Amino acid sequence: MIKFGVAGNSNSFYEEGYKHTTQAAEWCHKRGIELFEYSFGKGVKMTEKKAEEIGAAFSEFGIEMSAHAPYYINFSNPDDEKIYNSIQYVLATLQKLKEFKNGDRVVVHPATQGRATREEAVYAAQKNLEKLAVFIAESGFENYKICLETMGKNAQIGTVEEITEFCKIAPFFYPCIDFGHLNARTQGSLKSEGDFRKIIDHMLTYLPEEKVVNMHVHFSKIMYGASGEIKHLTFADDIYGPNFEPLSAVIKEYGLQPHIICESDGTQAEDAVKMKEFFYKNK
Repeated sequence: MIKFGVAGNSNSFYEEGYKHTTQAAEWCHKRGIELFEYSFGKGVKMTEKKAEEIGAAFSEFGIEMSAHAPYYINFSNPDDEKIYNSIQYVLATLQKLKEFKNGDRVVVHPATQGRATREEAVYAAQKNLEKLAVFIAESGFENYKICLETMGKNAQIGTVEEITEFCKIAPFFYPCIDFGHLNARTQGSLKSEGDFRKIIDHMLTYLPEEKVVNMHVHFSKIMYGASGEIKHLTFADDIYGPNFEPLSAVIKEYGLQPHIICESDGTQAEDAVKMKEFFYKNK
C-alpha cells in the first residue's frame, strides 16, 4: 500500500514546543503521516536503549520507520579501508533499524566520482556493492531492503540507469528514486507525466516488477545550478521543481505502491500531507 511520510522533524514540531523524536510519533499520527525516516547522516551513534524507545513510540501509533545511512558513504573510494568503513556504516544502520523493531528499509547514497572517470567510478561502486551484499547476507540482514538512492549532483554516482544496474546485484537492493535529485541533475527535466513514465519504464525493463512497485521515494523541490543540486526547498517554491501532480498520476496509472518520504526544507510534514491529500482526492 502506498504510504506518505517525512524525513525527520519539521520546523513546526519544534515551534510547538516539542523536543524529542519519541514525541514525533503521536505528532505525526495526528496529521495522518504514515512513515518516518530517521537519519543517521552524520554517524550511527544512538544507544540500543534509545533506538528501542524511538521504535516503540512509532510502532504504538502505527507509523512505519526507515533509516538513512551516513551521508559520507562512498563505494567508489579507491581506498580499501574506506570501503570497509562504508560497509560497516551500512551494517551499523541496519543494526539500529533492527533495534527500532519497526521498518525494513535503509537508504544509502552509493558513491561519488572523485578523480576517477565516470566509468571507473561506476565500475568500482558495482564491485564494492557486491561486497556489501555478501556482508549483509552473512550478517543476517538479507530480509531488509537496501534502498540505493539517485543523487542530485553531477559528480555523484546515482543516475536512474546506474541505480537500476546496482539494484540487479542482490534481491534486497531496491531503488530509492529521489525525484528532486533527478530533476536537479537534469536541469529541471521532470515536468510532464511522460517525463516520470520514462523513469518508471526504464526500471520496469531491467528490474523485477516487485522492486519497482514497492520502491522507496524521496520527494522535494530542489534548487539547482550547472553542477546539479544546490539546496532543498519547500512546496511553496514556484521556480524549481518537480511538482508532485504528474508523479501522482503515474503512480496511479502503473499501480505503484511506493513509500514516499517528503524531504522539504523544514515543511516536510505539511508537504507530505499535501501530497497525501492530493493523491486521494484525485483518484
